[in-house]
Amino acid sequence: MIQPTAGIHHITAFATDPQANVDFYAGVLGLRLVKKTVNFDAPEVYHLYFGDAAGSPGTIITFFPAAGSRRGRIGAGQVGVTTFTIPEGSFDFWKERLQKFGISTTQVSRFDETYLHFRDRDGLQLELVERAAGPLNSWSFGGVPADKAIKGFGGALLYSRAPEKTGKLLETVMGLEKLGEDGYYARYKAPGELGNVIDVNVNPMDNGAGGAGTVHHIAWRAKDFAEHEAWRNLVAEHGYQPTPIVDRQYFHAVYFREEGGILFEIATDPPGFARDEAPEHLGEKLMLPDWFEPHRGTIEQNLDPFIVRVLKEDQE
Repeated sequence: MIQPTAGIHHITAFATDPQANVDFYAGVLGLRLVKKTVNFDAPEVYHLYFGDAAGSPGTIITFFPAAGSRRGRIGAGQVGVTTFTIPEGSFDFWKERLQKFGISTTQVSRFDETYLHFRDRDGLQLELVERAAGPLNSWSFGGVPADKAIKGFGGALLYSRAPEKTGKLLETVMGLEKLGEDGYYARYKAPGELGNVIDVNVNPMDNGAGGAGTVHHIAWRAKDFAEHEAWRNLVAEHGYQPTPIVDRQYFHAVYFREEGGILFEIATDPPGFARDEAPEHLGEKLMLPDWFEPHRGTIEQNLDPFIVRVLKEDQE
């Protein structure tokens, strides 16, 4: 029998300018760029991965940044809000930090928790919440010390056009437990420490449209390759149409679209991001799969260069 998923493995979104994307997620939020590669299906576009010091499952937000990309519209069929968890006692630090960078914030409440809600430079909806669960992130960068650093995902707020069906999938296939409703949202919980709290709208919403500032897919954790194959079989047995298993170099992936319109992925914890770079040098150079190596020169010429840098607001 398959154990319930521990929670979110990663979340992948669209963005515009690569340098602005890196400045926001590394420079402002203090996450580590753990992998610099390309979209394997469109190698003229970066695929950038940000996470904790090791790029642990449950901490990884990834982007396809491409200058000039059209803007998307957030709505049903997407992750509406990506939730990060921060250490207890760090809420005011983050509120002041975001204000220092001119980022507008609002405080919202769900299920007796207070969230600091904001958007990135492309309009992607994000929020921070204090929680005790989950290990501290040992990574520090710019003005973010390790004891205040984002630990990883707290979870996500899913926008579904068929919320009852999305909720049923979370319970009966993914193994999450329904905790209750607060009027606008239903809450589900996975057994992991990070990326384990999932809220879903109770009432159907208008459809979104993909593009910069929106999430492409949400990925759930499978602990190993054998369990991953079992997950694919289970998804198919419940009437969904999973893709074949795809080797993404740092994890194996299978995709399917659930009835609320959201693209789900199931991804393996192994082999991880240190398979082709030493842990102390993660994200420092462009890493390509073997089949792209003969074309490295052309691929690099087609990509806009960027650097991971401490921003001027943290140098003053």
